[in-house]
Amino acid sequence: MEKFCFFYPLRVRWSEVDLQAIVFNGHYLTYFDVAITEYYRNIGIVFPEGITELGCDIFVKKATLEYHSPARYDDELQIYVRCARMGNSSFQFLWEIRRKEELLVSGETISVNTDLETRRPQGIPKKFRALIEDFEIHLGK
Repeated sequence: MEKFCFFYPLRVRWSEVDLQAIVFNGHYLTYFDVAITEYYRNIGIVFPEGITELGCDIFVKKATLEYHSPARYDDELQIYVRCARMGNSSFQFLWEIRRKEELLVSGETISVNTDLETRRPQGIPKKFRALIEDFEIHLGK
């Protein structure tokens, strides 16, 4: 967990579990989406307005999950997020969902920065890149 400089706490709600009180697998991507939105807020970008103000939009190109152990109703989770790589127009976030020290789910998303009008890939705005790099470097990447 030392490689992560940001996490968002979340408690599992009743509507997110199945009859065995285990989190339905599709909810883990929602958990990550909530955490990445808070990551952006933490670096000074209110999503989505802060992205569109930069003249771009972001789309997830790829998402992968690896399940290690189930989360259950009322568990207190920590969703860890970090930007692991930034290319010209794409970037990779790694993430882990933990219950205390126990790893439950790990994964990655690869997102592409696009032009607002054409939705074609375009370079990552300098401001966006600088905010993420500054946050990751200064907080322990």
